Amino acid sequence: MFDQQLLSIPGIKPLIGKLSGLAVLQALAIVLEAVFLARALVLVWQRTKIADLIWPVLSFFVFFAFRYLITRIENQMTETFAARAVARLKSQLLHQEFRLGPRMVREIGSGHVVTLALEGLDQVQNYLNLIVIKTINLAILPWLIVAYIFYVNWLSGIILLVMFPVIILFMVILGLSAKAKSDRQYAEFKQMANVFVDSIRGLKTLKLFGLSKQYGSNIYRVSENYRKSTMSVLKVALLSTFALDFFTTISIAIVAVLLGQALISGTIGLLPALTILILCPDYFLPVRDYGDDYHATLDGKNALTEVNAILALPTPHSQISLTKFTNWTATSTLTTRDLSFRYTPDAAPALAHLNLTIHGYQNVGIIGKSGAGKSTLLNVLGGWLEPTKTPAALVVDGQAVDSLAQATWQKHISYIPQHPYLFAGTVAENVAFYKPDASEAELQRALQQAGLDQFVDSLPAGLATRIGEGGRGISGGQAQRIALARALLDQERTILLFDEPTAHLDLETEYELKQTMVSAFHHHLVLFSTHRLHWLSAMDYVLVMDQGQIVDQGTPAELQQHQGDYHALVNEIRGEHNVD
Repeated sequence: MFDQQLLSIPGIKPLIGKLSGLAVLQALAIVLEAVFLARALVLVWQRTKIADLIWPVLSFFVFFAFRYLITRIENQMTETFAARAVARLKSQLLHQEFRLGPRMVREIGSGHVVTLALEGLDQVQNYLNLIVIKTINLAILPWLIVAYIFYVNWLSGIILLVMFPVIILFMVILGLSAKAKSDRQYAEFKQMANVFVDSIRGLKTLKLFGLSKQYGSNIYRVSENYRKSTMSVLKVALLSTFALDFFTTISIAIVAVLLGQALISGTIGLLPALTILILCPDYFLPVRDYGDDYHATLDGKNALTEVNAILALPTPHSQISLTKFTNWTATSTLTTRDLSFRYTPDAAPALAHLNLTIHGYQNVGIIGKSGAGKSTLLNVLGGWLEPTKTPAALVVDGQAVDSLAQATWQKHISYIPQHPYLFAGTVAENVAFYKPDASEAELQRALQQAGLDQFVDSLPAGLATRIGEGGRGISGGQAQRIALARALLDQERTILLFDEPTAHLDLETEYELKQTMVSAFHHHLVLFSTHRLHWLSAMDYVLVMDQGQIVDQGTPAELQQHQGDYHALVNEIRGEHNVD
């Protein structure tokens, strides 16, 4: 259960040292607690005066309270450590998600990314809160207790020492089975999260094509698989609990029988016999606690492994720093020189030999069939993908660089996908995502530019109105307006990247949103990927892509004047060449 990856968490080694010292004190308190309790029971058995009981009983309660205080201190330390570690992991995960961009969601799955960032990190916190203290107690408490038992009666110590590895062996065997089943359960959970989120997002389209019931059956099948894997894990957990209780009970019973025989034969006194018998449950308590929490922490361990795997993913980086760029202005230029990109060395080019130049505050439309390379181009220009290693593939304001994966460029970018993610919180918190310290006046300005001011005024608590995780409680059009307000709030972000932002909206909602968005394009460089042809009327320049290449480009008026790839694509989208 204690994984090697835990040692890489900052602050865990000092925590282990402190908990180890507290565990030694706790073992001392347990022994003295047992000694004074046994002494009080012996005095009662001997029918001594009540006055003689005051000292052992009072001492018992003192060490009992001392043990409880140590436990509280240990729990407080581990809770504080777990909360800080998870907060650090959450920050690292969010920064990694930004550095990887849409590529991360594509490779891992949006449902799993969201679930991992929310529920998964809660499981990690529970794992960290339990694993360190349970491991330290298991490594220290039993051995100090059994050392004292050896001192009192060597035969009882041998029995307890022999039974301990037997219990550990059975726990290892059952633990390996539980781990295999838990890994399968976690894989089913990831699949269920991805299927569920993707199905909910595409529900309107599924209903339009009459496929909602089919996908409902698919969700039922995936959730049923997850239920079965969960029940399988619970069966092993119950079996391991039974085995642990059985062996510890048998061990204590054997010690009790031998102590009884020794008492009858007179080879041991009542006080040491009672002390040993009282210490036996505490001797097995750490391994019982460890076994009971093993299954509760498996999900947290798997989630931590997933988080570390994401953090270890290679992020795009540039060998040539963009030093001269400060912000995109009306005179800025971006040029690509023979720009190419492959997702893997053996794959076909996703982008092949792209040459284009973008000037100032242009609205650039990118159109093409699905798989033509539109999103890939946006990801390369956003700095989330590195171009194929060709020197100086990109030129920004006269400075040649090999990649745009650098902070001086990306801090001026706002990315708006089809489904912008809204987290559980107030409207103000969601709008201020890029600029948490924004004033209320700045928020109102962004809301007005995004056409949200009337909607927010109609809410019972205005900007303080809370919305659900994933935007529950608001429409898709309102979610897109919040994403637009995010982009407009930070005046430093003058580059807007749109990847099919209205593909899931109905035409009426899209038309209303279009009026707002077009008016917000002023004083921004806009790169707008879309399948909807009516957006081209708002574009200054259009790129037509096919199989990773720019097959046609120019202003909408220029493209209309000649019969080329643009006309062929428009006719295909409109279905003018379809045969009944």
